[in-house]
Amino acid sequence: MPKLSFGRTGHADLPLHYGQVPPWLAQRMSLLGGAITESIIQNYGKSEVLKRLSDPFWFQALGCVMGMDWHSSGITTSVLGALKKAVNPKSKELGIYFCGGKGKFSRQTPAELLAIADKTGLNGNELVRCSKLSAKVDNNAIQDGFQLYLHSFIVADNGEWAVVQQGMNDNEGMARRYHWHSTGLQSFTETPHTSIYGKNQGLILNLTDADAKQSKAGMLEIVKEDPMHIIPEIKTILMPRHHDLHISDVNLKRLGTVLAVAHEKELRDFESLLLLEGVGPRAVQSLALVSEVIHGTPSRFTDPARFSFAHGGKDGHPFPVPTKVYDETIDILRDSVNKAKVGNTEKQEAIKNLSKVVEMMEKNFEPNLDFDKAIAKERNESYKYGGRTVFGKAKKPTGEQLDLF
Repeated sequence: MPKLSFGRTGHADLPLHYGQVPPWLAQRMSLLGGAITESIIQNYGKSEVLKRLSDPFWFQALGCVMGMDWHSSGITTSVLGALKKAVNPKSKELGIYFCGGKGKFSRQTPAELLAIADKTGLNGNELVRCSKLSAKVDNNAIQDGFQLYLHSFIVADNGEWAVVQQGMNDNEGMARRYHWHSTGLQSFTETPHTSIYGKNQGLILNLTDADAKQSKAGMLEIVKEDPMHIIPEIKTILMPRHHDLHISDVNLKRLGTVLAVAHEKELRDFESLLLLEGVGPRAVQSLALVSEVIHGTPSRFTDPARFSFAHGGKDGHPFPVPTKVYDETIDILRDSVNKAKVGNTEKQEAIKNLSKVVEMMEKNFEPNLDFDKAIAKERNESYKYGGRTVFGKAKKPTGEQLDLF
């Protein structure tokens, strides 16, 4: 798998996936996304939410852990929609607001921002200006063959903001996502992004590139020299277009550690180690990956596909969504958030410790994992956990079942 960078620019394939997220998954995504957001705010503050949303690999990992197709363009729309639905009713308490969305909802962003400004005392006109400028930059200053169709502006009550927007290229069947964060923004017209996530479709015109200064000066002065020279983008990062999950898409050492902590009997002293009484191995597997999304450092998200091992994917890749496990994850996480509000942080610390245990074990862990067998086991046992896809409910397989753990 190519190494992924957390530099200012990054690219990965996002194949266009059409269709709606089924209601049974959309509701769960909203509940889990809301609980994850609240937990991050409780532990690290609202600024950290904006910082993470502007990190394309964390964003992709969040979509995977929420049960969306692990590499598709649909992650962007569904994740932002779920977070807006979950967070905005609690915005006054949490201090963070989600505006905009897909299509017609993107055009409502200015009105939403002005309404938020009335409530918080922020400069609404300035926020609207930032929103419009970010959209114009990604639609006009970067002519890369992708037409914007989604604009999401996330703002905190202290004025800090992040932008996530996405464009599509119908001819290539691909999408591209653009990430912004106000804290690192020096200029709207010179390297303004925290990242651009999506593979180049040939050579492009990028007038926000630092090397484009001469071209921009030439355009402004209307000189004879053609300013529309083509600027190749840098630091290309590839995510394969294939829908099914391949062994090359994940870090086996990291995945193997999570599965070992969750399933190997000698490592499962959870009552004393994690204070998560009554939580079975399969739920711990999901919780460990959710815990990383909440508490992990940026270097932990270089293989976002790994997080699909928490709750699968709606199209059955790598396996059907285990709704019973999903619901248990939501209940445990929401309970930890609610208890922390009244000063009881024991369960929240237990979930945090889970990511620490996985990371600590990983240092000396030698994975002995049959990747295909691991996926086959999840699919074979999916019926036990209420497995569902857009095609229907998982059924008990016939014949011998695989024994991995």
